[in-house]
Amino acid sequence: MVGDGPVVVTGASGMLGGFVVRRLRAEGRSVHAVDLRPPADPAVPATVADVRDQTAMTRACAGAAAVVHCAAALPSYPSNEIHSVIVDGTRTVLTAARASGVPRVVHISTTAVYGLPTVVPTPETHPRQPVDTYGHAKAAAEEVAEDFRQRGLCVPVLRPKTFLGPGRMGLFAMLFEWAHEGRHFPVLGRGDVRIQMCAVEDLTECVRTVLHADPHHANDTFNVAAEEFGTFRDDVQAVLDAAGHGRRAISVPARPALLALQALRRARLSPVYDRLLHKLLADSYVSTEKARRVLGFAPRHSNSDALLRTFAWWRAHRSAGEGHQSGRTSRDPWSQGALRVAKAFF
Repeated sequence: MVGDGPVVVTGASGMLGGFVVRRLRAEGRSVHAVDLRPPADPAVPATVADVRDQTAMTRACAGAAAVVHCAAALPSYPSNEIHSVIVDGTRTVLTAARASGVPRVVHISTTAVYGLPTVVPTPETHPRQPVDTYGHAKAAAEEVAEDFRQRGLCVPVLRPKTFLGPGRMGLFAMLFEWAHEGRHFPVLGRGDVRIQMCAVEDLTECVRTVLHADPHHANDTFNVAAEEFGTFRDDVQAVLDAAGHGRRAISVPARPALLALQALRRARLSPVYDRLLHKLLADSYVSTEKARRVLGFAPRHSNSDALLRTFAWWRAHRSAGEGHQSGRTSRDPWSQGALRVAKAFF
């Protein structure tokens, strides 16, 4: 692994960052947390600051063995904030790491940089063709990371599919709520598109893998996602079955539903962003062969494993999210807007 010294984790109070902190501490690594919110565990040394704060980041990186850059803005943020947090924040973190002599920075990107690729499974060599503000910002942040690679810094870039696990809310909370209440759940068209996701535990383990890996292998870009997955209908039905009410995934006409959801989104009455809508109309999965071949990393969890474990967690903790639907973090249930009214028809 990287040498002595703490591993700095940005976004450490978020879902992914929290998993990374706990995993590294479990193996005996010291960790320094960076977030706008203090860490859940007061025993973890922390810098409470914005990742765009150059002075704070430089101080946090002093003496660090590595940085894991998890901090980001969600697609629900205002456009200017998405770009600023993701692109400027990444540049600030990498600048601080390089100035402090940190040898390795693991950058968490996303498969959203591919946009809506027609090549599936999508390899890492596919061009970046983002289609929304979030994807454009993540693609620009990767360009920043690649520039620092050229300057000699080891920057592994991980591109996960949508990750989920205990602690994840966001739009998944809508499926969980409808299932728990004994409602059917709509899928666009036949729902037979193959939608790949990623268990947060697998993503966390891949972070650990690239921290351990030889720099010549680690200093590259890797997709991270489940290798076992079915159709979107399969995943929805697995959650409905687990809820125990005998409800079903119900097909709705795809194009009219798409137009209606787009109109609600423009009116700010729905949290379902356009890229997600289009992903639900075509197969969306990436190749994970490179991570297996170069890093020896293989995911352990299927889509349904991750979904059902997240649903079980949600049922045990759902009261904690009631009345707090900001959509500011992946730990918050996002407001369903006008879609809450649609529950009456299912």
